[in-house]
Amino acid sequence: MSTYINMDTLRFILFDVMGAEKMLELPRFQEFDKESINFLLDAVKDFSDKDLYPAFREMDEDPARYEDGKIIVHPVIEKLMKQTAELGLIGGGFDFEHGGMQMPAMVLQAANFIMEAANNNVPGYPGLTAGSAHLIATFGTEELTQTYVPRMMTGEWAGTMCLTEPQAGSSLSDVTTSASPTEEGHYMIKGQKIFISGGDHEYSENFVHLVLARIDGAPAGTKGISLFVVPKHRPTADGGLEFNDVVTAGDFQKMGQRGYCTTHLMFGSDDNSRGWLVGEPHRGLKYMFQMMNEARIAVGRGGVSVATAAYHASLQYAHERAQGRRINNDGSKNVSADQNLIIEHPDVRRMLLKQKAISEGALSLIFQASLYHDLTSGNEGAEKEKNHLLLEMLTPVAKTYPSEKGKESVDAGLQVLGGYGFCSEYILQQYYRDIRIMSIYEGTTGIQSMDLLGRKIPLGGGKGLKLLQADIQASIEAAMAYDELKPYAKVLIEKLGIVQKVLGFLMPFAMKGEHERYLSDATLFMDLFGTIIVAWQWLKMATTAKQALVSGATTFTADFYQSKIHTMRFFYKYELGEVDSLANTLMHPDVLTILGEEEIIV
Repeated sequence: MSTYINMDTLRFILFDVMGAEKMLELPRFQEFDKESINFLLDAVKDFSDKDLYPAFREMDEDPARYEDGKIIVHPVIEKLMKQTAELGLIGGGFDFEHGGMQMPAMVLQAANFIMEAANNNVPGYPGLTAGSAHLIATFGTEELTQTYVPRMMTGEWAGTMCLTEPQAGSSLSDVTTSASPTEEGHYMIKGQKIFISGGDHEYSENFVHLVLARIDGAPAGTKGISLFVVPKHRPTADGGLEFNDVVTAGDFQKMGQRGYCTTHLMFGSDDNSRGWLVGEPHRGLKYMFQMMNEARIAVGRGGVSVATAAYHASLQYAHERAQGRRINNDGSKNVSADQNLIIEHPDVRRMLLKQKAISEGALSLIFQASLYHDLTSGNEGAEKEKNHLLLEMLTPVAKTYPSEKGKESVDAGLQVLGGYGFCSEYILQQYYRDIRIMSIYEGTTGIQSMDLLGRKIPLGGGKGLKLLQADIQASIEAAMAYDELKPYAKVLIEKLGIVQKVLGFLMPFAMKGEHERYLSDATLFMDLFGTIIVAWQWLKMATTAKQALVSGATTFTADFYQSKIHTMRFFYKYELGEVDSLANTLMHPDVLTILGEEEIIV
């Protein structure tokens, strides 16, 4: 069995860096302890080793497809849905009153990270089911909740979210799927949705689609969008199911994640597709954002998972592949000596350290966002509000940094393998193809970047940013207690100052109403901001490692802790330095991308 994850690193970040064990003292999570969490993670790892990882390449070579009106997927999906339900991973985060376990989000992220590192084609199936069921339980009526949620939590029924339409893409203002009210209380749904992940297959008895649509006469734009439960098969009074006029028209064949079906759905082709309103009319997008925000962090986790698995694959190769010889201090090579393993060459080590720095830093970012989620759900009043603001700040970053930098990480891993990395015999090319979708899923990098700069930075008059800076400052003060870490803590202070300088340059454009100019380089700001946030995560990891070494209270080997400190130093030298260049570009006076009177892209 090839290595695709380091469980020690996972536990180090979860318990030591994020303090998950202390967080379990909150009343919401008191049913859990460190021992029970470790038991769950070990069970997930065992399942991933035995069932998910062995199917990974098979799912790529024999992909999901549309045949004779049906979606065909790998048989492992049947076992996946049952096993994740039995482990409590579908309804684990739900309230007790909805049959859930009130499991911490950090624990759910850790479990899904293991599965996704083993096989990134599979966790989306139960993940979307969990998100759909949670949305129904939160905003739906008691009748809707009782009708659908229990059977989704057992994995018998699957769930999806249906937003995108052919003519609209990411512009949800242009959604045209219609919902016509009836005297019976339901609505007649008509329209089509594309790119619906996990939208149909033979291993679920039913699919519960959450569909954005416009009630007849609704206002234009996003203010006129409502949310509906539209099952593939609607439950009948006698406990059976009848077809609800939801037709699968095809499956999109993709460059990567080929084992994860992506369907085209038609609603109401025979004018017999019924939908049930969730919540109030015209507030569908607001409700859907609960699921979308959960999905965005899950996509970031997917990027981390692929990058992590690729790192371990390239690391293993570097320990096995002998090629070339090290250069002596006089510039010569001993050509008669045995070839060196490539992990001994500095440039290969640089690429491996880049992979390690990005993947482990991004994993810590995912856990940081999940910690804020847990502190939001586990508290009331001011603490709840504070951590909700912090979660809002980090959500677009947690989606984007692992997706974008994860691509760079996997690219470096492929380069470690050289020509073999480009060959289908080796797994790096599959990781390279698989991770490419992550920056597109659930709102592209451009959309996330405009959300960060346009909505989250000004949120509450900048309150969210100030709270985040306070948390970062606390980590800086902890690092300053150690002479070895002081220089890096000071560098992080300097980079935080650059954020303020850039915002000081950009904000006047927004204040003058020049919003297109303000947001025109939002993606560059996301790159700058995300890099600084992950630098914070690395300082936290290095400080935790240093504390363990100094105190002698070590769970892992001394080399393990030293590797975290070394990788932090690498990140600050090779990654954090890019912030200055990004800042210079963001504050450059030339405006070159906004459409003017004359078209210059010809």
